[in-house]
Amino acid sequence: MTSRVRSAAILLACAATAVTAPAQPAAAADPSPGGWTGGDHVRVDSLTGGEGLASAPDGALLYRGLASVPLSLRDKGWNHVGDPDISDGGYVFDAYQSDGTTSKLFTVTTPDGQRYEYEHTLDGGEAHNNSFATVSPDNQWLVSGEWGDENRLQVFPAPLLNPSTPPTGGALPQAGQISLDRTVNNVQGCDFVSGTRLVCVSDDATKDLLQVDLPHAPDGSPVTGTVTTLLRLPQNSICSGDFEAEGVDYDPRSRTLRAEVVPPGICKAATRVYEYRPTTG
Repeated sequence: MTSRVRSAAILLACAATAVTAPAQPAAAADPSPGGWTGGDHVRVDSLTGGEGLASAPDGALLYRGLASVPLSLRDKGWNHVGDPDISDGGYVFDAYQSDGTTSKLFTVTTPDGQRYEYEHTLDGGEAHNNSFATVSPDNQWLVSGEWGDENRLQVFPAPLLNPSTPPTGGALPQAGQISLDRTVNNVQGCDFVSGTRLVCVSDDATKDLLQVDLPHAPDGSPVTGTVTTLLRLPQNSICSGDFEAEGVDYDPRSRTLRAEVVPPGICKAATRVYEYRPTTG
């Protein structure tokens, strides 16, 4: 992950124009969609879109990249933003990290532009990485993840929306985590596709798209998720080298799943966003 910070100069020289999807009409609520097919893609500027994406209630897409960290947060040492999420009510959730710190930061931006900061002090054995933020469909729980080989996802009360959290920012303790039935590697982003199912992107050697099924919707208590490998994301580019899988988003209104892959070398200036549709659910 830190290698892309060293590549910022290349990105600034080669950045493309970010693409934002138009609003789409609402669709009926999904049970647990799956069986994804597709693979069409668009390109977005990696500086402003290479870390993640989220669909808004009106169907527009919000992107995050290295250049998306607000100066006020960068001045406090938060130098990396992860894959974001947007609640049904239009609240934007971001995950920030800083090297060598003993905490991680989540922010919530309200529909009228007010931003609140919630800082989580690392628990014993917890990595400082803060790869993503995704909010449960009931808007009460925030799920995040670390880096490397992990057998869990972290769960927090959803900042601002869960009444147990301070109303204007503050400390954010961890709730009951999601234990995984097998180890996952370098999970860069997850998004709920139903109350009991997440789809996650793994930046492992094969760039896997994973599914995590829960026995019940998150309620703050410990739970075990079942991990299934769905497919491998494309690794296509005229440049050679290592690709990086990044953010993921599911838009229930258009029933579209999107996952990001950053190409290697100078081609990393433009991130590819692949689109999939469910064949079940």
